[in-house]
Amino acid sequence: MSRAETLYHRVVVWLLFLILALPLAATLIYALATEWGATILPNGFTLKWMVELWSDPRFLQALWHSLLVCFGSLVLALVLILPLMFVIAYYFPRLDALMNVLILLPFAVPPVVSSVGLMQLYSAPPLALTGTPWILIGCYFTIALPFIYRAISNNMQAINLRDLMDAAHLLGASTWKAALLVVLPNLRKGGMIAVLLSFSFLIGEFVFANLLVGSRYETLQVYLYNMRNGSGHFTSALVISYFLVVLVVTWIANYLNKEKG
Repeated sequence: MSRAETLYHRVVVWLLFLILALPLAATLIYALATEWGATILPNGFTLKWMVELWSDPRFLQALWHSLLVCFGSLVLALVLILPLMFVIAYYFPRLDALMNVLILLPFAVPPVVSSVGLMQLYSAPPLALTGTPWILIGCYFTIALPFIYRAISNNMQAINLRDLMDAAHLLGASTWKAALLVVLPNLRKGGMIAVLLSFSFLIGEFVFANLLVGSRYETLQVYLYNMRNGSGHFTSALVISYFLVVLVVTWIANYLNKEKG
């Protein structure tokens, strides 16, 4: 590749990056602005809106609710899906094609339709779950399934699961001991990718959270919706904080992944 082509590709990449970053940068500036009206640049900058947001107990509770529901559903998904995926990949590999179709079913039904059906099913005893975090964890579990299954399935194919298991058996390990001590550590990267993709999607989910729990168990997106009529500076600070939370979680996950590696 010539220097001209390399320079052209870099320019295109940087232009795309600037286009994508421009709305976020404008939101950040508005969150830090004292006033921003008819002028190109704000009249001044302040941390008032950020301090007001992070000192709001309602916001902190909504953030805690979102993190709790997201990580609870992800832990549940990993605990249930990993053994099932191992059994399918090792004992019943022909079922993989069927599973690839089944895991897409949550996206085949619109969230509004699913929410109405879930409210009818779980609004009365013996499973009156509407308005509680448990119904959100169940919904988010189904939403996370495609991300987790696809990422870990690709990882299993990359490590040659059957060859790895055969080698462990030759060294005297039982099937489940080999799966736990040999296969599972090799799925760390795929699992981390699945968790990050699912988390970034789930923490921004609004339809299920608003319809199934609403203000009774206010999450971050529901809080943002409820504050929509307030100050635009405050709302911008909330959006920037949302991106900051996702960035921090991603950084921590990458750091832990490197430490274990």
